Amino acid sequence: MNTSVQSETELSSVNSILMAIGQAPITRICNKKDDEFVYVNPEVAFVHSLLMEVNSDVQNEGWVFNRENHYPLTPEADGCIYVPENVLRMDVYENDVYRTTDLVKRDGKLYDKMNHTFEFDPLKSIFFNMVWKWEYEELPSVFKRYITLRASGRAATQLVTNGNLVQLLATQEAAARAACMEYECTQGDHTYFGTPDHTSYRSYQPYRTLAR
Repeated sequence: MNTSVQSETELSSVNSILMAIGQAPITRICNKKDDEFVYVNPEVAFVHSLLMEVNSDVQNEGWVFNRENHYPLTPEADGCIYVPENVLRMDVYENDVYRTTDLVKRDGKLYDKMNHTFEFDPLKSIFFNMVWKWEYEELPSVFKRYITLRASGRAATQLVTNGNLVQLLATQEAAARAACMEYECTQGDHTYFGTPDHTSYRSYQPYRTLAR
């Protein structure tokens, strides 16, 4: 399994965006005032907001680092299943095959539209395919770079309106997304055969015949 070195932070990404649109870098995103954190200036607030929006958009696609299949959720004592706060998307595992429930989120908990109830069997877990939202610093470096460049393109469009700059950043963004797809393919161990978890399969390898 390959590993990646974590490098970028929210501050370094904000500075990358600022420099991409011709602005000076900063030493901090917020200042502490009266026990509250406030942005150093409105432009930094806008850039940081863009970065966080793009971060959510990218993670919402569901990648190998934040996608988790067959994840169990067990009802609480009141019979309700409460949705974790950092979930972006979730779907019942293999619900396309076994259509026994039709779950949606309502009031922070799951509602079964098929059986018209919030209550589930407290002794039975339901398994889900989850897409989680992680903190920015927890993301693989290649995704942080892609998010930064994508946010830079939006900042250039909304703050600078320089067509040439937007086109240049779009080229860099496309290259960064290609790197993300390479990461996804390498780390995901995907196969056309759809091999389930906890199973093994070794395809035909010609060199094994030659090695006899």
